Amino acid sequence: MNSLCGVCRQVLKQDPFCGAVFVFHNKRRTSLKILAYDGQGFWLCMKRLSVGRFRKFVSPHGHQISALAAHELQVLLVNGDPKMINAAPLWKPLSTQ
Repeated sequence: MNSLCGVCRQVLKQDPFCGAVFVFHNKRRTSLKILAYDGQGFWLCMKRLSVGRFRKFVSPHGHQISALAAHELQVLLVNGDPKMINAAPLWKPLSTQ
């Protein structure tokens, strides 16, 4: 956990205490680790595939950091491509007229 917090601070330039959920994969993309701070302590979750690899997921601009919505993380965890799902928009403005 401490090393992933260090990666958040030094490599990603993000505060691991900010309430965001950080998702990391290993070089072979056979496992994902999810780091989250809940206000009292850190949670570390890991999923390792028994067969295959997770899809390579980077932002459309090729950056290492990508923002994911909750439903996109769910798709990633079942080895889907979060950017290929055809989901409804997260927020839809309403007309006041």
